[in-house]
Amino acid sequence: MLPSNHWARNFTVEAEDIETITTLLLERETPLTSQQLALTLIENRLTQETAALEERYKDARLYNPALAYEIGQKLVFPQMAYATATIKNTRSGLNPDYGDFNVIQVEFDDDLKIIREFAAGLLTPHKLSQENMNGSAAFMSDSDLNAEEIFDLAGEEIIQVLEERLLEEEELIYMGRAWFPRDLMLEVNEGHLHLAEAVLDIAGGGPLATQNILEQVGGLGSSPTSLQVFSMNYRLNQDSRFDEVGPTGEVLWYLTRLEPPEVLNTPAALRYTPIDYDRSLLTPAMLNLEAEIDDEFSLLDAKKGSEGTITLIYPHRRVGTLPLNAQVVNIFPTARRTTHIWITLIDGQDDEEYTGWVVPGGHYVYGLGAFYSKHKLPIGAQITVSKAAPGKIRIDFTAYRPRTEYIRLILPKGDQIQFENNKRAIGADYDDLMILGVDDLEALDALVQATQQQRKSLAAILRMIIPALGKLTPQATAHATTIYSAVNVLRRCPPGPILATLEANPDFQNVGGDYWKLRDE
Repeated sequence: MLPSNHWARNFTVEAEDIETITTLLLERETPLTSQQLALTLIENRLTQETAALEERYKDARLYNPALAYEIGQKLVFPQMAYATATIKNTRSGLNPDYGDFNVIQVEFDDDLKIIREFAAGLLTPHKLSQENMNGSAAFMSDSDLNAEEIFDLAGEEIIQVLEERLLEEEELIYMGRAWFPRDLMLEVNEGHLHLAEAVLDIAGGGPLATQNILEQVGGLGSSPTSLQVFSMNYRLNQDSRFDEVGPTGEVLWYLTRLEPPEVLNTPAALRYTPIDYDRSLLTPAMLNLEAEIDDEFSLLDAKKGSEGTITLIYPHRRVGTLPLNAQVVNIFPTARRTTHIWITLIDGQDDEEYTGWVVPGGHYVYGLGAFYSKHKLPIGAQITVSKAAPGKIRIDFTAYRPRTEYIRLILPKGDQIQFENNKRAIGADYDDLMILGVDDLEALDALVQATQQQRKSLAAILRMIIPALGKLTPQATAHATTIYSAVNVLRRCPPGPILATLEANPDFQNVGGDYWKLRDE
């Protein structure tokens, strides 16, 4: 751990640091990453710290009560946080228990100029005489850590402070966590951009690394490759024809016009318009249910790990997406600088690969439509997500020979929704409370559109859905999880607002556990 008083804990960027960074970039004539610049500043701090300590302890000796001292000598007191003091006076000591010795009067070099007295020339054995036996003051730092060790302990915090400060410098350009002076950037003209567009077009839109694009357009002269890549990255980033789609630590380019529309704009079925509700209404049981459902719009802490499971709801099954919920969000790659991340999705059943797109702002991953259709996965299917390799994610499920089972089938009737228990062949594990089936997608789309046009409130949708689900059971009730799954057919909504509305609205009655019904008149 870092010493409690170490400067790295409260790192600040000074004006001289900016000058150091600018000079370094000009001298090297190549972009440097935030990590490289941070290490440089840490090394400078250690150098300055060492120089200050050398000056402070110059000609100083460690205080040892067994040694004799003269007026004017400088002493260091390790047991007092290495405070320094100058001897101002000396006299004979008077204590028969210690024999002959002297008393030195010292003035400490702090702002208070405190005067204290200490024994010197003491013949009687003393603990400090053993600890500071040679009297040498050969110590150069208040930390035994080197620059790399300090960076390992506090590097991310230092980089965050450094980047925030450097972004204020107009003469510096930032791309891919690297920095370079604007005045020394290589020229990337419109001809280079047209060639880059053609290269990506031939590649099916991309993705391609910047160096691959440069090789095919003939480069930008004889400058260092790192500077050519940096200059091209900056210019491509300024042009709307190109979209940077690489994960953190990797720059990849794609033609915007060839990206799927579902990536560029969040599909309507996935859009959640936040609903104000009182979370204090949610009982402990409701909060547990919210965590079990794990909707991507619920306020849940992201889990760590290389594998997670999600349960498909209608919007994701229909659009061909996967939610970035608490279970799986950390499994997928992230990037702070881009809104779309290109990945490869691997079918865990047969290793077929699909192009996938992570859309962090929309909380979803696009590109699973063919996977869902191939395996005939129902609404409510349980999908396992795991890391396969850098940039590759494995998508799988527990498969078995299809067997006929009764499931809830959605039956749109004009501007109303009905459900019916019907037989369907299912060949994958699913959540029995969430599973739904639909045959007439056109009629369902019309119902969804009518619901939106009528601007039905969440309570109105619940009043329509709960009795319809209740007809499937003798008790005329519906489980909250099933209600959540059905609501999301008509309107995207996490479980929090649904559960709060059930609890607060007198139209709905809890009949035990997580089961609800429309209250009797």
